[in-house]
Amino acid sequence: MTHTETILILDFGSQYTQLIARKVRETGVYAEIHPFNISMEKIREINPVGVIFSGGPSSVYAEGAPHSDSAIFELGVPILGICYGLQLIAYQNGGAVDRSARREFGRAHLRIDATNEPFLRDVPSESIVWMSHGDSLTKMPDGFEVIAHTDNAPICAIANQERKIYGVQFHPEVSHTPHGLEILRNFVYDICSAKGGWNARAFIEASKEEIRANVGSDKVICAVSGGVDSTVLAVLLHEALGHQVIPIHIDNGLMRQNESKHVVELFRERFHIPLDFADTGEQFLKGLKGVVDPEQKRKIIGNTFIEVFEKEAKKFPDAKWLAQGTLYPDVIESVSFKGPSVTIKTHHNVGGLPERMNFGLVEPFRELFKDEVRAVGRLFGVPEEFIERHPFPGPGLAVRVLGEVTRERCEVLRQADIIFIEELRAFGEYNNSWQAFTVLLPISSVGVMGDERTYENVCAVRAVTSTDGMTADWTRIPYEVLNRVSNRIINEVRGINRVVYDISSKPPATIEWE
Repeated sequence: MTHTETILILDFGSQYTQLIARKVRETGVYAEIHPFNISMEKIREINPVGVIFSGGPSSVYAEGAPHSDSAIFELGVPILGICYGLQLIAYQNGGAVDRSARREFGRAHLRIDATNEPFLRDVPSESIVWMSHGDSLTKMPDGFEVIAHTDNAPICAIANQERKIYGVQFHPEVSHTPHGLEILRNFVYDICSAKGGWNARAFIEASKEEIRANVGSDKVICAVSGGVDSTVLAVLLHEALGHQVIPIHIDNGLMRQNESKHVVELFRERFHIPLDFADTGEQFLKGLKGVVDPEQKRKIIGNTFIEVFEKEAKKFPDAKWLAQGTLYPDVIESVSFKGPSVTIKTHHNVGGLPERMNFGLVEPFRELFKDEVRAVGRLFGVPEEFIERHPFPGPGLAVRVLGEVTRERCEVLRQADIIFIEELRAFGEYNNSWQAFTVLLPISSVGVMGDERTYENVCAVRAVTSTDGMTADWTRIPYEVLNRVSNRIINEVRGINRVVYDISSKPPATIEWE
């Protein structure tokens, strides 16, 4: 999709790079991420209205440190450097950067020195910012002035108004910098002179035109899992192409409680979209019989999914396109600050299908973050239950039933899982987590129920907070909620007599257990 104005973000390895793009887009301007070593030719092709250098873990003076082409400063395009990006601007423009006398991580008090600076408009003269650096500027580059400082960083923000180049030692993109969004907005509109207009409604109209132009009168099939991405994708396609779209939902026997039923009702009854439904749970469970290795489970499920999907797709021989809900993080996830990678994450176990079945590929969400997909879904009237639904792994409950996967063990887990989700919703805690679920462990423990000793399953409860799933922390669920969840699961789910709460963060743990 072409864009009338773009903010280009160069990635130097910061954990917050995606967050910079999301915050810029919040201001109403499209932003996209590229590795720091993108060619000048490609930059000119993008024709950005402004460029942002991300932070990063390196020292600018270290051997092998990531440096962008200094020719970028001659483009005449406004530039903003954040943390490492500030230091690189200084380093490449005659300044000096040295190891700080005292490293600075966490909150700091920013004091503005240049009160008339448009870059810091609407920011209080003293405010809180989030620091994360071990190096500092010790010599200003020529033509720049200090516009803000902290107690530990005498040079905390710099500006060259004539060349429209700015730098900040702190991170305006994180929520811990309360006025960070205003700073980014000032850069985008006051410094880069962007006009705005990037929003869900504008995306929908542009996307529908592009889909129609590419697909023409052909038919498109898409796998619908019940998650927000594939649901909103199918509705968008239907808006653009009507009955040329064939959504296919495969019940693999590893879904959440009543999930397939809700998906069928949503499409057939609410949106009046014909949905092809395949109930193939027995086929998947048969393939998983006796398998306990998680990677082997994933391969079996992935191969079975392709086999089933191919069979369903053959019902529609005139379909020439496959639609996938690939998101922007899927595309850039493997593009590190060391340079671009050819690896792009496949989506919902349909990797390989376009080539194998001679399909063209339709991926209208390749430029969107998940929160932007949710905004699109809301405009289409997709129920909030689907919009705010937590992510669900492609292999389903198979990676949450540790050990062998059977119909009986899946059913025990479903009952526990729905109780957990019901209680989170009842206490208003559901939306406080990125993901919440239960895990059935392959161990049993002794318990007492009534006057009898029991020897039954242990259930782990897991809830995490995250922005993109790449890092995560465990959710601080109130004790009263955990108490209610534990009591209900033990009393109502036959086969579980102990509940534990997982308080591991990612890293070092992963979100899912397998």
